[in-house]
Amino acid sequence: MISSLPLFHRIKGQKVLVLGDGDAAEPKKRLVQRAGGIIEDDMQRAIDEGLRLAFVAYDDPRACENAAINLRCAGMLVNVVDMPDLCDFTTPSILDRDPVLIAVGTGGASAGLAKHLRLRLERILPQSLGRLAKALFNVRARLREKFPEGAERRRAIDDALREGGALDPFEIESADRVEKWLSDSSKSKVEPVYDILLSSSDPEDLTLRQSRLLGIADIIVLIGEIPGPILSRARADAKQIDAASFTSPEPGANVVRLIAVNWAT
Repeated sequence: MISSLPLFHRIKGQKVLVLGDGDAAEPKKRLVQRAGGIIEDDMQRAIDEGLRLAFVAYDDPRACENAAINLRCAGMLVNVVDMPDLCDFTTPSILDRDPVLIAVGTGGASAGLAKHLRLRLERILPQSLGRLAKALFNVRARLREKFPEGAERRRAIDDALREGGALDPFEIESADRVEKWLSDSSKSKVEPVYDILLSSSDPEDLTLRQSRLLGIADIIVLIGEIPGPILSRARADAKQIDAASFTSPEPGANVVRLIAVNWAT
């Protein structure tokens, strides 16, 4: 179960309070400036102006604690560098493929781990990812016209973006294929029902194919007691139903049946 809700906060043109100087504060200032924010360094002025976000990076832990309390009482969300217990939010390690942002966080447990996970992802995600996102944005109106139903539209995009699909995000050329894909794509057809026989209650034991099927499933049919960690690998908006309530798949819906076995024996 996650303990934080990942959000992207738009701060372009807005002031953000950053308290402190030196090695701890400078990275936070750069982070704010990269996102288009404006640095404010006066706490009272920030409170008077109703700023919403604050970074505290004093060398003195007691000064950090006092500032965090005062700012929180003023209604701000506060991040205190290297003191996760005092944080309302933490800052992830960011992979930038504008407008695609991938944030890797550990809830303040280890910034070093987040950084090295991000560096691994840097090597495998092409620079063209941003161009693909922009190309998809530019055809949104035509997508809605061709696929007026939201579920059908989502399935068409899922099929294109899947591994080996027409717009596979890991392929450099995908950004240049959007127009052709949109012209060639057709209405959704009835998809088969896929069975996933769970070999254990550990989501790490899912195969890559099983994880992919869970990630694109519109309907998940539950057969037996399915552990929460397994279900957490599915889309949050996927419909989950008991096997007794399942009749036939909706046209074009991706259906996965999760089948639990007695793996404890």
